[in-house]
Amino acid sequence: MSSLRPFCLTAWLAVPAAAVLLLLSPAAPSRAQAQAAQATPAPQQSADPAPASPSQATVAATSPDQRGITARAIDKVKQVAKSAGDIFSRVPCLSPKGGAKAMGSLPHVAGKLVAGKPVVIVAFGSSSTAGFGASSPEFNYPNRLAAQLHRHYPTADITVVNAGVGGEDAPEMMKRLQKEVIDVHPDLVIWQVGTNAVLRNLDPGDTAKMVEEGISRIQAGGDADVVLVDPQYSPAVNQRADSAGKMVKLLGKVAELRHVGIFPRFEVMRDWHEKQSIPVETFVIADGLHMNDWGYACFAQLLGDDIIRSVGQIKLGVNVPGDVRTYRPM
Repeated sequence: MSSLRPFCLTAWLAVPAAAVLLLLSPAAPSRAQAQAAQATPAPQQSADPAPASPSQATVAATSPDQRGITARAIDKVKQVAKSAGDIFSRVPCLSPKGGAKAMGSLPHVAGKLVAGKPVVIVAFGSSSTAGFGASSPEFNYPNRLAAQLHRHYPTADITVVNAGVGGEDAPEMMKRLQKEVIDVHPDLVIWQVGTNAVLRNLDPGDTAKMVEEGISRIQAGGDADVVLVDPQYSPAVNQRADSAGKMVKLLGKVAELRHVGIFPRFEVMRDWHEKQSIPVETFVIADGLHMNDWGYACFAQLLGDDIIRSVGQIKLGVNVPGDVRTYRPM
């Protein structure tokens, strides 16, 4: 993990270990960070106020009790970092052996990272984004993704906003799209959608139409890259195989029509089980639906790898074809 920049001791004590993973951006918040802070936070995270004056921080720093709390907080962060590194020790996270393709070029967010400009990423979705099934908030996929990007770009100003709300799908998400996505002015929107529609036996075509409308609104509101994330491969979803298959296919068509990327989560997770021979319980919790720590970690790793790959292409001067920049297929 990259080195932490200096910040107030009391502020260190005021945030949980999960949030520390996201405290790697420069001390002076950017306009985008201030706007991103208004979006829905990750579950179980809190944002306690900073001390009212420097003198209060001095008192806290000289208190033996507070020193003990500080030491425990640092130990917790070290444990989290170690867990992030160790989770793949027995079961490695590998790219699909075949079939699943990279989600495509992300020219806007990649260009800003190359230029050293602040980047805001909004993870928009339902319980898979909120992190249901993870043993701790720091193990949900947005926090995993943030940690990976900060390790790879230790000096970059990157903010990842978790705008996931469990139980929602396109109809509910559309109601908060303006406030929690568009008004944040993100550089990248990762929109996980479709699973709850499958479980509710809703028409995949209706979901696809709403998602297409939502992407159109995001694109009209600013120059942001968009990546769709389709449903997960899991026993609960596979019980409705026909509906799930239609949803995956239609979301792919929407991505193609609106010229955005798609992360083929269903195909990637199926590869884990069917081609890499990983037992389902290795990446899905006992409810047969939600991912566990390993599942979220590998999902975030592969997603982050695609973002890093896109930045690398621009840094190395790779000539990304014009049709890829304007049309980013799966």
